Amino acid sequence: MGVRATELRKGTVLKKDNDLLLITDYTHLTPGKGQAIIHIKTKSLLTGTTGAIRSGSGESFETAYLDRRKCQYLYREGESGFVFMDEETYDQFNLSPDLVGEHMGYVKESTSIDVTFHEGTAIGVDLPASVELEVTEAEAAVKGNTATNVKKNAVVETGMQVRVPMHISAGDVIKISTDSGDFQGRVN
Repeated sequence: MGVRATELRKGTVLKKDNDLLLITDYTHLTPGKGQAIIHIKTKSLLTGTTGAIRSGSGESFETAYLDRRKCQYLYREGESGFVFMDEETYDQFNLSPDLVGEHMGYVKESTSIDVTFHEGTAIGVDLPASVELEVTEAEAAVKGNTATNVKKNAVVETGMQVRVPMHISAGDVIKISTDSGDFQGRVN
């Protein structure tokens, strides 16, 4: 479906040159003379590359329809990808490490998350704002460093490394932001 450039918003997905482009920033400039100019920053949902589009206000773009479904993460299949199962149809499918690799450190096996589909093909995962994971390894705290905001390395159950305060030890369950990867607190 065609949408005028002035109707686009941040978060809209465009179809352009056999690619899906997520609008990450949108600026509408109106100079004193002449036609308005639209500056759009995009990120490809298929390749992860970023780009920019400059357009006139009268130009039209084709938007993409995306479907989000609850799917369960089953396991990692070697280097070929991550295996998921649609919770409604029980169909299994792979997502490549290039597409979702950086996100999978937040997802443990048998967890349900939203997977984004375009025309029946899985193209990405939508993570919650934060996740709770158990610490499996943590450096020992150094006496005297516990009163300040000093951080140490820890490894959580998915294998991801996180910077945590000195009082966190192996066996603790912690809350981690999926946007920044920052430690948010210990879960009781």
